[in-house]
Amino acid sequence: MSNGYRIGIDLGGTKTEALLIDIDGNKVFSKRIPTEKNYQGTIKGIVNLINEIEEKFTTVESIGIGIPGSVSLETSLIKNANSIWLNGKPLRNDLKKSLNKEIKLENDANCFALSEAVDGAGKSHSVVFGVIIGTGTGAGIAIDKKVLKGKNRVAGEFGHNALPRSSDTEISLAKPCYCGLRGCIETYLSGPGFTGIFNSTHNTNFETKEIIELYENNDSRAVEALDDYVDRLARSLSDVINVLDPDIIILGGGMSNINYIYDHIDNKLSKYVFNETIFTKIVKNVHGDSGGVRGAAWL
Repeated sequence: MSNGYRIGIDLGGTKTEALLIDIDGNKVFSKRIPTEKNYQGTIKGIVNLINEIEEKFTTVESIGIGIPGSVSLETSLIKNANSIWLNGKPLRNDLKKSLNKEIKLENDANCFALSEAVDGAGKSHSVVFGVIIGTGTGAGIAIDKKVLKGKNRVAGEFGHNALPRSSDTEISLAKPCYCGLRGCIETYLSGPGFTGIFNSTHNTNFETKEIIELYENNDSRAVEALDDYVDRLARSLSDVINVLDPDIIILGGGMSNINYIYDHIDNKLSKYVFNETIFTKIVKNVHGDSGGVRGAAWL
């Protein structure tokens, strides 16, 4: 008889997290390790984590892995990963060979959206749009607690849409995106995008938390930067609302911890959404950094 245990792995650009949950979603075990920024090192790290869990807790029911990209329908290789050493690699097949087990792979933003839809901030809603604004920018869509993948497996990838209503000056602020285009939402809303624009504008070298500290001390540069950030976020999400019209939008990733966003996003949205009243709520996630790994376990 199955013990109902499920393993989730969140493969991030800087850390890889493993989580074991029981049939009710309760955490049984978790562990984080640094992500090695090469393919073989990444494989080894994941395999070691799964083997460690199975040695301690016997056989598990399923293994799901959230990745910063997706699996090509044509080749079964990884594509669109901002952890670029994964692109073009047969990650699922290599893990299956190493572990001799079936592996479920899913985009990390889809895992985040699923986690929040199942038992997080979106648990009482049907259509959930889960946004990650961290090292990169992406999103996932969960409908009735199931991931919407899309025909091309890119549903929710709004981070690689162009920033809406952007000026020539605004386009010049951000660096070219790793995808090869310029003006992608990710290059403005990600943590590196936010700090990069601030530092290049003011000839500084601050991290995000230092910019927030400047804001808390009423530094005019930081106030303006945060206002611009929330306006860009509102423009980006207004397009999502105008097309998908989700019940709720849930923010995750490091930038989602900035309280300024939630204090000002509604007023900004009202300028851009095609409706007199906006009923869609923009909220912070419930599961924090563990949202993606929990979603991977639920796959």
